[in-house]
Amino acid sequence: MRRVRIPGRRVVVPLVAAVLLASTGTGTAHAAGYRYWSFWENDGTTWTYATQGPALARPADGTVNGFRFAVSADSQDAAKPREAPDFAAVCGSTPAKSGSKRVAVVVDPGTEADAPDGEKPPAPRAECARVDADATSADALAAVAKPLRYNGDALLCGITGYPKSGCGEQISADGAASPTPTPSRATGALPKDDAAEDTPSLGILAGAAAVTTLATAALWQARRRRA
Repeated sequence: MRRVRIPGRRVVVPLVAAVLLASTGTGTAHAAGYRYWSFWENDGTTWTYATQGPALARPADGTVNGFRFAVSADSQDAAKPREAPDFAAVCGSTPAKSGSKRVAVVVDPGTEADAPDGEKPPAPRAECARVDADATSADALAAVAKPLRYNGDALLCGITGYPKSGCGEQISADGAASPTPTPSRATGALPKDDAAEDTPSLGILAGAAAVTTLATAALWQARRRRA
């Protein structure tokens, strides 16, 4: 039996594949990360990325909290505070007091490479905060590092006035900042990676489905002609 070539069959799969490849590459191809203050906890030896934001965490007496400003893609990529002093080094001269607790607060504004245009990061600092027994990590930070700046989504944007503007903005690979803030970081920390931002948009997926439907119809018409 002689084989009949169906016009258009060879172009259907490449066309659909091209749409799908384009959709999976959309959203993060030109993104380097986000510029924000990350929140850390120290167990006496190493820094651990906090699983909740400073406004929710309630540290015990003797805790060390850290805040680091940097451009990071997600929690796995986030830069740690460059200094990890122990509690005694920061709060050793602050005696315990009934009804209150002491929290060592380390603030690391990061490097000039991560600074917004026209700004220079201040020197890192470590202070001992004496706060109420039920105070949060945000309360401890406010006790030693004012002024603090938050946006409308309760995202921590600035510590001791740094940076002067911007809040969790997306930074492209060429260093340009997006003017759109990131509401998902409203806790002041990134507990998860940005996998959700890699998901193709509904419009792109719908376009791919439309291409697939048209391709199927073309094959059906070609088979009818052959029959």
